[in-house]
Amino acid sequence: FVVVGGKTHSVTVVYSYDVLFSLQANLKVDSTTKPFLQRCQELVKVIDDYPAKELHLIFPWLVESVFGSLDGVIMGWNLQFLQARSNEYNIVMDFLDPSGPMMKLVYKLQAEEYKYEIPVSFLPGPVKASIQEGVLPDCPLFHNKLQFPLSGLQTLSLALNPFEYYMFIFASSLITPKNYPLGQHVSSLDNAYFVLVDTYLKYFLPTEGSVPPSPFLTVMSLAPRAPSVPFAGYGIHSTSLLKRHISHQPSVTADPAAQEIWRSEALLQVFVEIWLHHYSLEMYQKLQSPQVKETFTPTEEHVLVVRLLVKHLHAFSCSLKPEQVCSSPSAHSHASPLEEFKRVVVQRFVQQKLYVFLQHCFGHWPLDASFRAVLETWLSYIQPWRYTGENTNPQTDQNKGVPEKWGLFVQENLLMYTKLFQGFLNRVVRIDLVNVKNALMVFRVAKVFAQPNLSEMIQKGEQLFLEPEHVLHHRQHRVFLTPSHGGSFLSARQSVVTDGVFRVKSHVYGLEGQDCQYKQMFGTELRGAVLKLIQIIAQARQTAKRISDHSAEVAANNSFMSWFGMGSPDLNYTFNGGEVDDTGECVKKTHEFLERSLDYLCLIFRLNAGQLSQLMATLGSGQDDGNSRQLPDCVQGENGLILTDLGRMQIINGLRRFEIEYQGDPELQPIRSYENAVLVRLFFKISSLVNERFGGHMEVLCSRPDFLGRLGRHYLASPEVMADGRQRSPETRRTAERNRRPRLSLRTLASYRTLLMLLFLYLFGVLFSFGPISSTLLILTGGFLYGLFITLFGDKLKSQ
Repeated sequence: FVVVGGKTHSVTVVYSYDVLFSLQANLKVDSTTKPFLQRCQELVKVIDDYPAKELHLIFPWLVESVFGSLDGVIMGWNLQFLQARSNEYNIVMDFLDPSGPMMKLVYKLQAEEYKYEIPVSFLPGPVKASIQEGVLPDCPLFHNKLQFPLSGLQTLSLALNPFEYYMFIFASSLITPKNYPLGQHVSSLDNAYFVLVDTYLKYFLPTEGSVPPSPFLTVMSLAPRAPSVPFAGYGIHSTSLLKRHISHQPSVTADPAAQEIWRSEALLQVFVEIWLHHYSLEMYQKLQSPQVKETFTPTEEHVLVVRLLVKHLHAFSCSLKPEQVCSSPSAHSHASPLEEFKRVVVQRFVQQKLYVFLQHCFGHWPLDASFRAVLETWLSYIQPWRYTGENTNPQTDQNKGVPEKWGLFVQENLLMYTKLFQGFLNRVVRIDLVNVKNALMVFRVAKVFAQPNLSEMIQKGEQLFLEPEHVLHHRQHRVFLTPSHGGSFLSARQSVVTDGVFRVKSHVYGLEGQDCQYKQMFGTELRGAVLKLIQIIAQARQTAKRISDHSAEVAANNSFMSWFGMGSPDLNYTFNGGEVDDTGECVKKTHEFLERSLDYLCLIFRLNAGQLSQLMATLGSGQDDGNSRQLPDCVQGENGLILTDLGRMQIINGLRRFEIEYQGDPELQPIRSYENAVLVRLFFKISSLVNERFGGHMEVLCSRPDFLGRLGRHYLASPEVMADGRQRSPETRRTAERNRRPRLSLRTLASYRTLLMLLFLYLFGVLFSFGPISSTLLILTGGFLYGLFITLFGDKLKSQ
């Protein structure tokens, strides 16, 4: 400050802004002109040398230049495309490490309690809608953070501290639509973004020890904490009467016990809200109708990151000390904040939002193999016992079964098992199970649910839910304290509810509503759907076996002589399996997956050998002797066969298929590898001239009912008509009539096999001193006599 004429002037502030503009301008220029390593080194130097007052104003630009902007205009460093083999990978990981320069900058600014604004328009849909309606969101992350502009609620913004702002931009970069360069595809599990998520989770949610203290911070900017507002009845979401207006935000009160884990709590809230909270419970109910357009579509990469979050939270929760797991409420008051956080993290933070997220994916994800990411996320959540940290043999663990202590988790997450299993059934009956990837998904689900004790735990949970209502009348004074009405998840202690009936009903009604119609997983209706699935699996297994057998036959016929056309005579054959890779070993794996899936499903739903045999007999009786030759269900139309709805489902599931063959003009088929192209074209011109000139006479000859007519039909009729008149795939009447007209075809003479046979015959004639003309006459005579013999005795030979 400078005093002039008795007045104080703040000259230093003007100078700081000049330095700031110069600093930010230089960094922007460096970002386009200097190598990546040099840019990072200069950023480290800036973070170390400049005070927080000057770093504060370049912080938003720096975060966006790394992770990209919320509107997708700024691309950032494209961490999703940065692979471990890249030269820049280690530089980026060191710079963004939890103990690296970027986080050092965050802590430096956090100590000064700076705030950074996020427009409400970039928040997840349900949160944005709640704020715009004037209702305070449930998540404490948004409490006491709203900034009210004069222009109204539409331009509201959220004021976040540096740590929250950094994690918000980092998490949002995963789901922000961006115009990536053509040809770039996100790698699955080894890119820098995925590894960073894993690193942050392990650092701020440690399974061993405590969260490392943050440097520079002496006074924490805590999340808002307010008294909890209890409410009675089932459910974990607030009713409209209890929702608070955004103008009545709770005031911030310091909670010293929670200072230890404020970063852990903030990080998890940001990740859950940004990655999972895109569908409210009300929207989830509306999305069951096909008329409602979905507002957000997750990607496969997004789901894979969610699975990583779920797995780590299970490991984090399972690392709770044994004495804290089943201790009394009084003992909880003596537990450290981190231990208490582990005890409640899955149920209070993740369950509701993950359930709605998975329900949306089950109902709207494309019917292809990419659904595997959603499936594995679901299976990871419903198997927390896999992440206890105990080194057990997977095969031994499978035989040992699910420990009894996890029965409480199954009850508190009953819908995750039963309702999502029903959603999986609805999907799997509409996909092609001959595809090895789809068969693997069925196998994975069946294997998980077939674990010993698991089905009994699910049945026990369903029995608790079906207890009559009057049993609970004397318990209606019980309440749940939920995060919907608390500032922190640790500020209020929830009463331990020992009544399993109340616990299960609270869970189901909280997620599905008081008027939900619950379908039992082991009830009659779902059991019928499982029996239908078993039939489809059995049909797909038979199809896979036929494809495998046919592939073996084709492989056996592919010899050296196939170059001359002496291999398989089925020239029109086209593979009719599910996909190109469903051959050989893949088909064998498909058969194995489906076989084991049948065994597991019988184990889960207690189907004995007699019931399974009856199902197989019903399946066998519905198939004709032709088996694989049976056409899909069709009706005859004016222009040929028309598929029915049943026929379409049979094709989709790989149960039946048309034998796809070339049914155009046989003379116009593509030239084969065993044919001479020059001769094919030459003989086509000759036969076309003959057919054009004498076509009428040929039709008259072949229409005669006497011996000459039969002999003419033998030489002039189409090979397909001679073989059988059965139709193998849809064909218009006009095409069929044109292809059945008598004609002369010389294309057989262009085959290398025919030419080789003629060469042998001429060489054989030379051995007996026959000249070329004599040999030709003998060959023609032999061909005529063969045709004459077939005409006279062909029908008798076929009947025998």
